[in-house]
Amino acid sequence: MAPELVANLQLLLNGMATGAIYALVALGLVITYKATEVLNFAHGDVLMASAFVAWALIVEMALPFWLAALLTTGFAAVLAWQIDARVMRRIVGQPQFAGVMLTIAVAFMLRGLVSMVFGPESRSYPTPWTQQSTQIGTLVISDLSLVILAAALILTVMIYVFLTRTALGVSIQAASQNQLAAYLSGIRVKQVTSLVWALAGAISGICGLLLAPIALVDISLWIVVLKALAALVLGGFGSIPGAILGGLLLGVIEQFAGVYLPDGSKDVTAYVVLIATLVLWPRGLLGEAHGRRV
Repeated sequence: MAPELVANLQLLLNGMATGAIYALVALGLVITYKATEVLNFAHGDVLMASAFVAWALIVEMALPFWLAALLTTGFAAVLAWQIDARVMRRIVGQPQFAGVMLTIAVAFMLRGLVSMVFGPESRSYPTPWTQQSTQIGTLVISDLSLVILAAALILTVMIYVFLTRTALGVSIQAASQNQLAAYLSGIRVKQVTSLVWALAGAISGICGLLLAPIALVDISLWIVVLKALAALVLGGFGSIPGAILGGLLLGVIEQFAGVYLPDGSKDVTAYVVLIATLVLWPRGLLGEAHGRRV
């Protein structure tokens, strides 16, 4: 196999692993948006806080990785549940802009709280796949990348089955489409909404667990929510399959931009993709067209 082809395949796989994280974060954003019509900008800060909690459990308390992972996921789910039940529920019926601004305020509060508790220093923690790799022919793939891809696939399938094959999942979809009709049908809309937030929080906790060993446990991890937003726009805002596709594509584009474009291009690629998509194809790859006649 030609060296150039091997290098490009390596970039493709690495990009898909990074893109799988963006896809999962975007998935959490989109299910929250579909349920409440609020874009949760605190989602990335829940992810960041989860990474610090995982570090404390694994390094400071010396807990086994899998137990720490379970506790971290539970922490993220409870935190997101409380944000909805204690904060977001207070502004039900207010304009969407109020909800967005409130999530931004919650994000800054979480960022400050984590900084006060843990300090601003970057850190890391070991995983069962640290410094391990698998060779497939001439390709060398880190085991952590394979785990990230597998986790993204499994979580996506599980959420799809949950939303389409269970009574609770159907209730969530009904509440997201018409909250008043769902309430009149006997669905406990408030509890269902909080459950959606908890589900999104659990996804962010898993993302934090998988992303931190790659990008370090750092306050700046919250920035991943901005790249997930770009993935959402690329795939089609409000589309669950679009969130997955957009995240994977964005990760691949970033990897190739980092190699074939000038230095610094990788850092701005997500935002260039966001602007270009909004200008050239506002509905995204899998989004629905919403036209208005004037």
